[in-house]
Amino acid sequence: MRTTITQAITLSCGLALAAAAAAQNYPGHPVRIVIPLSPGGTTDVPGRMIAQKLSETLGQQFFVENRAGAGGTIGSDFVAKSRPDGYTLLLTATPFVITPHVYKKLPYDALADFTPVIRIAAGPYVLVVHPSLGVNSVNELIALAKKQPGKIDFASSGNGSAQHLVTALFAHMAGIQLNHIPYKGSGPAQQDLMSGIVKVSFVGTPIAIPHVKSGRLKALGVSTAKRSPEMPDVPTIAEAGVSGYEALVWIGMLAPAGTPRGIVAKLNGEIGALVHSDEVRKLLAPTGMEPAPDTPEEFAAYVKSEYEKWGKAVRDSGATVN
Repeated sequence: MRTTITQAITLSCGLALAAAAAAQNYPGHPVRIVIPLSPGGTTDVPGRMIAQKLSETLGQQFFVENRAGAGGTIGSDFVAKSRPDGYTLLLTATPFVITPHVYKKLPYDALADFTPVIRIAAGPYVLVVHPSLGVNSVNELIALAKKQPGKIDFASSGNGSAQHLVTALFAHMAGIQLNHIPYKGSGPAQQDLMSGIVKVSFVGTPIAIPHVKSGRLKALGVSTAKRSPEMPDVPTIAEAGVSGYEALVWIGMLAPAGTPRGIVAKLNGEIGALVHSDEVRKLLAPTGMEPAPDTPEEFAAYVKSEYEKWGKAVRDSGATVN
């Protein structure tokens, strides 16, 4: 028995030393960062910036590969089934915790099949209305919706999308009924919002700011717990009348489950330092996002809380995708 215990201890120590050596020598060849969404979007721009900076600091190429489709599930599934060696990573966003609830069956488990590495940045959605709706505040919108239940249309980029669920959560917490008009993408939704065909939507700050300044849209509130530096005069939705409301656009990095802790810790430290740099802060500013790096453990807890939060929002809204 003593021999068996000694062998087990030796094996354990050997594995620990091997893992430490792997982390110390990481990366030894190019690293693929999969973005499960379309090029040019809120996740893609910061993702390419992070990839470039990691290539410079770690001496190996970090390259972005877009694998869009099915609400982000195609790219996520690819990473979930990749070797857990740190050479295939997932850079994802809020839809990651929404799609498991709106798709009836997924080929991966969003919580069990990934190792959270770091949350990179987060920012608000902006609740905007077309001027023809005739409301100037969150409370006025709620009052009008209560007088006209189900008659005020809101636009989203698709059924079960983040835009859809952010609005559904707002309506649920405000005790109102809004009529969902799903579009095939954010472009057509934005176009009809501008023309007043639909009156309400939650949009990102890069979309909201120029159109609010031009008077084509009115900003009623931001979805974060604190005001946006890019729109300091716009109240949070919580302070404007819907207590406790919060919904973030966030981006973060995950690895396949089983990725060595040392590699996860190394990536967390390198990306955290990059995100805090003045250069990256300036590049993030136009997207409306602010740096929000955390530890792998904190990010894991955050992903779980977001998963549960949006699961409830999906159930309350009845959203589903066949």
